[in-house]
Amino acid sequence: MKRICVAVFIAAATTLPAPEIISRVRAQTPMPKPSAKAVVTAAQVNGVYRYYDSEFRILALGKGKLKVQFDGVYHTVSKSVNTGHAGGEAVIDGNIASFKPEDTERCEITLVFLPNKLRVEQSGADSDCGFGHNVNATKVYRKIRSGKPKFESPAD
Repeated sequence: MKRICVAVFIAAATTLPAPEIISRVRAQTPMPKPSAKAVVTAAQVNGVYRYYDSEFRILALGKGKLKVQFDGVYHTVSKSVNTGHAGGEAVIDGNIASFKPEDTERCEITLVFLPNKLRVEQSGADSDCGFGHNVNATKVYRKIRSGKPKFESPAD
């Protein structure tokens, strides 16, 4: 049976021009419908998210705004640490929020809220975001605590 299918496919492929084959396949394959934008509640957003020693603290402020704090840690080979701190007010639309950390120009952090997780993308280098060498926010963080987080001042 496999040989017959392969032979039919080869025969069709050699007799039809490539764009026509592609259009026939597309006509037979339904396009997926775009999914509705996920909406998250304050209870789903509020809390502390962690990836090893790096943390995000997030609090819904209402009217599509979030208070966000990031404390990042990078452990070096010589057993010392590099740190980074970012804070600010994010704008949320559906389950996606973004913010530019205070006192930065070329840094933007995008947060995607998933069930009990936070996927983070950082655009801009560690230095653009005011972080120590190799400190980067891009990771998937696990929610370790729900509710109103305690916001801490960065250690100087």
